[in-house]
Amino acid sequence: MKSGANHKLRIIPLGGLESIGMNITALEYDDSIIVIDCGLSFPGDDMLGIDLVIPDVTYLKENIEKVKGFFITHGHEDHIGALPYILRDVNVPVYGTKLTIGIIESKLKEHPNLKAVKKKVVKYGQSINAGCFRVEFIRTNHSIADAAAFAVFTPVGTVIHTGDFKIDYTPVYGDAVDLQRFAELGKKGVLALLCESTNAIREGFTMSERTVGRTFDNLFAENVNHRIIVATFASNVDRVQQIINTAYKYGRKVVVEGRSMVNIINTAMELDYLDIPEGTLIDLDSLKNYPEEKTVLITTGSQGESMAALSRMAAGIHRKVTIKPGDAIILSSSPIPGNEKAVAKIINELSMKGAHVIYQDTHVSGHACQEEIKLMYSLIHPKYSIPIHGEFRHRQAQSNLVQSLGIPKDHIFMMNAGDVLEMNEDEAAVTGKVHAGSVLVDGLGVGDVGNIVLRDRQSLSQNGIIIVVLSLEKHTNQLLAGPDIVSRGFVYVRESEDLMEEARQVVCSAVDECLRRNITDWVRLKTVIRDNLSDYLWKKMKRNPMILPIIMEV
Repeated sequence: MKSGANHKLRIIPLGGLESIGMNITALEYDDSIIVIDCGLSFPGDDMLGIDLVIPDVTYLKENIEKVKGFFITHGHEDHIGALPYILRDVNVPVYGTKLTIGIIESKLKEHPNLKAVKKKVVKYGQSINAGCFRVEFIRTNHSIADAAAFAVFTPVGTVIHTGDFKIDYTPVYGDAVDLQRFAELGKKGVLALLCESTNAIREGFTMSERTVGRTFDNLFAENVNHRIIVATFASNVDRVQQIINTAYKYGRKVVVEGRSMVNIINTAMELDYLDIPEGTLIDLDSLKNYPEEKTVLITTGSQGESMAALSRMAAGIHRKVTIKPGDAIILSSSPIPGNEKAVAKIINELSMKGAHVIYQDTHVSGHACQEEIKLMYSLIHPKYSIPIHGEFRHRQAQSNLVQSLGIPKDHIFMMNAGDVLEMNEDEAAVTGKVHAGSVLVDGLGVGDVGNIVLRDRQSLSQNGIIIVVLSLEKHTNQLLAGPDIVSRGFVYVRESEDLMEEARQVVCSAVDECLRRNITDWVRLKTVIRDNLSDYLWKKMKRNPMILPIIMEV
């Protein structure tokens, strides 16, 4: 099918370009749309009470009859986490490699209304036809096994999406990245490359995952007489494998703690992505039957997440594990941008309990550094470059790299979520925007907390609330009871009785003034009370609490 005058490929990122996480990109041609990845991101400090942030897929819902499927690069939360929420409205087949689909299935079990989702396991080298697209899965390496890049064959040319990748010649599980296939595609001609940018500001190459195995070996040798606790990402199955290998070598029993860690390890064991020697893995309750120096705990919480297992141990509120002086605690991860404070807090809390916290050289990244990104571009020779996955500074760093390789600046597209990039064999340009953004998940509520509710929560958290209650007689509007003032998070009432009495007088005067001027409309009445009390409190305290007048009619 040859493209005509108006037939253009549309590349529409719906997330993953303003921050780390929430990766999702749509490719559209005529009546076909495929979606690559469907991830979540975690809330910022200003998103009070929010559990998760997922992409706004209004555009996919509006074009549901065109959407042919979700193609998932690998099983990390920032690539699969939004699926349970988005499949409710966009129920189309999900394609991924064996471990990726295994993790997605285990995730969907927690959402029983999604039983009817079609899931298909795809092998490397296999292609899936989806409308007028053909999507080929190509082997890459990452910090989780079974990661894939996609070659998308479109009517106007080939587009390659790297997913998250690194070039690891000695991976712990499986084979090295299929550089040969990327080179073959490059020889035939590639229209556009969507390449990840997470480590684009780092020079050199990313170290092989196996180097961490050697570090673990040294640390276990140095801590023969101490219990060892290792915190890492739940989904880093290769890291868990290396910890288990080292524990077995040193005759230690292994306990896995943390719900997400247990779920992923169970899935990986069922699908043979983990090789655990018999008798090595024990459950948490059996821990007391072994000497401490013969045990290893693998746990979640390496990012300082407040409810993760390591945080609960550090705070002394874990039901079954107590941190003791001499414990060797290895943080096998580096802080995600924005989590540095939380990680520092955990390290301090553990150190105060007498533990020896080790966090240097115990992690290698799963993302490509500059030389690997250059290698990928040199093999693929794309006509157009679209840096994805990262904050602006990461994507800008990739743009600079790509220019150094000779790709002209006007062939590099620094896009934002919702931008529509249209291209054919001869030209490419950002031609418009579709609706994109983020949807906040709070408990079971999806999207019911928006900017106004968040603003209220911020105001409450910073300034507190004052509730003014008064009763008016029906028809005559005489003040029968009150005003009573209730305060939360503003001042400690027992020590501020004078202030509260003065505030009450201010409200009384405001109500009297309104009734004298025959203002009986409750909206106006509430506004006057709010304005007068707000002015008084600002003059007196330089504080601005939320004021909530409640009027009852008797």
